[in-house]
Amino acid sequence: MSKKHIFFYFITLSFILTGYSQKKYTTFKPGDLWLDNNGKHINAHGGGILIYNNTYYWFGEHKTTGSLGNKAMVGVGVYSSTDLYNWKNEGIALKAVNDTTSMLQKGSIIERPKVIYNKKTKKFVMWFHHELKDQGYAAALTGVATADNITGPYTYINSFRLHPGVLPLNFSKKEFDAVEMIKDRTDKNWKEKVVKGAYFKKDFEVGQMSRDMTLFVDDDETAYHITASENNQTLHISKLADDYLSVTNEYIRVFPGGRNEAPAIFKKDGKYYMFSSGLTGWKPNPGKSAVADHIMGEWTFLGNPCIGTEKEKATTFWSQSTYVIPVIGKKDAFIFMGDRWTPKNPIDGRYIWLPVEFENIKPILKWQSEWDLNYFNNN
Repeated sequence: MSKKHIFFYFITLSFILTGYSQKKYTTFKPGDLWLDNNGKHINAHGGGILIYNNTYYWFGEHKTTGSLGNKAMVGVGVYSSTDLYNWKNEGIALKAVNDTTSMLQKGSIIERPKVIYNKKTKKFVMWFHHELKDQGYAAALTGVATADNITGPYTYINSFRLHPGVLPLNFSKKEFDAVEMIKDRTDKNWKEKVVKGAYFKKDFEVGQMSRDMTLFVDDDETAYHITASENNQTLHISKLADDYLSVTNEYIRVFPGGRNEAPAIFKKDGKYYMFSSGLTGWKPNPGKSAVADHIMGEWTFLGNPCIGTEKEKATTFWSQSTYVIPVIGKKDAFIFMGDRWTPKNPIDGRYIWLPVEFENIKPILKWQSEWDLNYFNNN
């Protein structure tokens, strides 16, 4: 074989292999292996989507295999797509570092990264749940990073507890002073005391916990940080500063003692909707939904959004909420993003994306083994 023939042989082989790895998707198949442009399973767990210049950017936890798979050994990955089906790996947006003096060192925990764009500062801002290396989930911090370009690299700024010494807008000084402290869950009436603010009062001076979190930017560009706080017993919603790099003193307690985590918020017809989950570790549980007329107002519980078999309803189709995606070019079209966790092999975690439907004002989710965006045209 001549050198010319060898050259064309390898070029042809390259095209064949590239075409194979860049399989084109035209539908969603929840729970199936979902490959990126390189033919690898998308590695963006606990993720969120930012729409920028008519392109979707998917940020998520980069998992690895083995016992360290749920720790941040790499950082936060980012993928891009113009159709939501096919995703290009854009690399690592925020890197975990080898520096042992950094809170962001490898082996710490970085979960549920969310990115928003600040039109005033022209900066991309990432927030995430952050736990310090070898401290389990004791730190309960929220972290923030920023970048000039959407895919990064993101510069880590800091991680911290929220609102030290500041009372929520819906929690008076009189109510705070009346709170009874508890030692642990064996304390008599501990649940009632938690509802009234026992865990809140415990952390009042050092700042409130932040674990599962998300971000939401309203129509007026005001941004909010929503997180599971008070030992995961109560949600907190905080208004961010104008530059999105810190929280203001404006925040509220939502569903005290309700045991909500994994919040995901979206807006439709002037109302704010929230998906969340209960607390069962890595195991799935019945989903939750809620509605409010104002994000910092009174929230009304709407129950489990899932419609299906008892097992499907009890497990949110074996997933946990992480984000809700508005679909470009389609009015009132939203996609529920869920994660199907696999703690023994975290990198193999699958994604459950389902169309959000409505019964009156209640958002509902139905299982679809395969579906596409035309679903919104027919329902």
